[in-house]
Amino acid sequence: MAATPPVCDFGWKAPGFTLPATDGQSYSFNQIAGPKGTLVMFICNHCPYVLAVLDRILRDARDLQPLGIGVAAICSNDATTHPADSFPEMQRMARDHAFPFPYLHDESQAVAQAWGAACTPDFFGFNAAGALHYRGRLDASGSRPAAPDARRELFDAMARIAETGAGPREQTPSMGCSIKWRAA
Repeated sequence: MAATPPVCDFGWKAPGFTLPATDGQSYSFNQIAGPKGTLVMFICNHCPYVLAVLDRILRDARDLQPLGIGVAAICSNDATTHPADSFPEMQRMARDHAFPFPYLHDESQAVAQAWGAACTPDFFGFNAAGALHYRGRLDASGSRPAAPDARRELFDAMARIAETGAGPREQTPSMGCSIKWRAA
C-alpha cells in the first residue's frame, strides 16, 4: 500500500540510535553525521518505489558526501512477513549495489517508530546542528523513474543545507510503500 509521510517539521531533532549495519559494524546517528549535515533514508529491498530509483539514491549519496553530508539508510520492515528485507538480503543488496553508506537494520522497529517513518523511501535531511530541514522526495519519480533530466530535489535540498544550514521551505513529500510493521 502506498503511503506519504508528513511535511517537514523544521528544527525537529532526531532521537539517537545505534544499529547494526550490513558491513558488520554498528553505527550511531552521531557516527554517520557529516560536518555539514546528515541524510537518513528509510528504504528496503523489495519496495518497487525504492527499486525504481535505487541508482538515483546511490548517485545522490555519492554526490552529497563530498559536500560534507553524512549518509545512511535504514531498513525497518518486518522480515517475517517480507523475507526479502531480512538482514542477509540487506547484506546482499548492499554488496551487489556497492552502497556508499551504511545500511542499517532496525529489527525492533524502534527507530522507525521514534522517527515517525511512514514509507520507503522516506528521506530525513538534517543540518550540521542536527535539526531537520528536509523531508521531501528524491525527485518526481514514483514507482517508476522520472525523466532523466528531472530536478534532483533531494540533492538540491541537501546541497543547500550543506551551504546555508537551511532547507527549502517548499517541499513535496516522498511517496512509497508503507513500512511493514510487525503484527501487534
